[in-house]
Amino acid sequence: MNSKSYGNCRVVVSCLSVLLLAVFAPDLNAQTKAAMDEARARMVQDELVDGGIKNERVLRAMGDTRRHEFVALKDVPLAYYDMSLPIGDKQTISGPFVVAYMTEQLDPQPTDKVLEIGTGSGYQAAVLSPLCKEVYSIEIVESLGKRAARTLKRLKYTNVKTKVGDGYLGWAEHAPFDKIIVTCSPEKVPQPLIDQLKEGGRIVVPVGERYQQVLYLLRKKNGKMEQEILRPTMFVPMTGKAEQSREVQPDPAKPTLTNGSFEELAGDSGEPVGWYYQRQMTVEKDDDSPLGKQFVRFSNTIPGRASRMMQATIMDGRHVQMIELSLNMRGKDIRPGQSVDQLPVISVTFYDENRAIVGRAGAGPWRGGFDWQKVSQRFKVPKNSREAIVHLGLLGATGELDIDGMELHAVDRQGQIVPAPAP
Repeated sequence: MNSKSYGNCRVVVSCLSVLLLAVFAPDLNAQTKAAMDEARARMVQDELVDGGIKNERVLRAMGDTRRHEFVALKDVPLAYYDMSLPIGDKQTISGPFVVAYMTEQLDPQPTDKVLEIGTGSGYQAAVLSPLCKEVYSIEIVESLGKRAARTLKRLKYTNVKTKVGDGYLGWAEHAPFDKIIVTCSPEKVPQPLIDQLKEGGRIVVPVGERYQQVLYLLRKKNGKMEQEILRPTMFVPMTGKAEQSREVQPDPAKPTLTNGSFEELAGDSGEPVGWYYQRQMTVEKDDDSPLGKQFVRFSNTIPGRASRMMQATIMDGRHVQMIELSLNMRGKDIRPGQSVDQLPVISVTFYDENRAIVGRAGAGPWRGGFDWQKVSQRFKVPKNSREAIVHLGLLGATGELDIDGMELHAVDRQGQIVPAPAP
């Protein structure tokens, strides 16, 4: 075959490919849409309803909002898992349960004007759109704010108005607001947001140190704010003026975990302070527990169901080359979940400055039954790591797993444990 004939064949094949794509694209698109709809419906049931979300309007909004439209193309297959995902510029899109939970606590009504601080991808604003009259959303990162505005416009969320600016200052020209939701964490609630809230209004906001936050519900009564502790949580920090005035910063040379003995509980939720995304977990009391009088128990009878919790910490590979993770654990009738790899492990996921995963390490897995035992293991820290998340639980397995006295420390070049920072 000469080169001219070969070239003609390439043209024919190319044209045929285009023709086939044109013929079958509608069916492929229909299949993709059906798959996404099924994944979203499964997410609503498995992660939201089973996780305790009860508000039918919120569940309907979550079921109608196409989360895959708000994530990077490479992350579309992960869109309907209950996990945060990077969206660029050191920011993330929150997991579906957190979005649903915060929305439920906000209790948006059809006549409400809602202010959102931290547009991010635009997903939270999209969920709020059918639940209230107007949504005003502010994003401090210009590239994210403009991208979110384009996405919301393309998807026809016409009652959502966005702008690029410092959310610490609120949006005074459209105040007062019936409700305010903050999707990034300040050390303290910004006064301008309190000032721009209507009497009787609500603010849902994560407040605290960089890696130790609590989600609060604030109500404005007689000009004063009444606060209710909801549960431990973890959000990216509020930047701009909020970050500039932050008083407590983590020590990059001393990563640590807080409340590893699970003795400190958060308000009425009864959840251990510092730990979040808790599923199928209870706090148990026992004077014979390895450390203190309480430990946590993960229990699951349905193979594949989430039973876990996690905590984040600073993990700067420029300052720390190795860490040691230790804990006490006990197991009862632990069996694999839906696959042989669904067994309990204690894992550490490392993230770079853009919150992309740069490494994983872990201890385990465990199965069967065993009495209290001490587990200790050391892991290398990737050089480009800047923070990490520790995961623990049954992770899809069935049975019971008890954990107590969990600690994480940096290890120096001589192999010695670096003392944790003073509280």
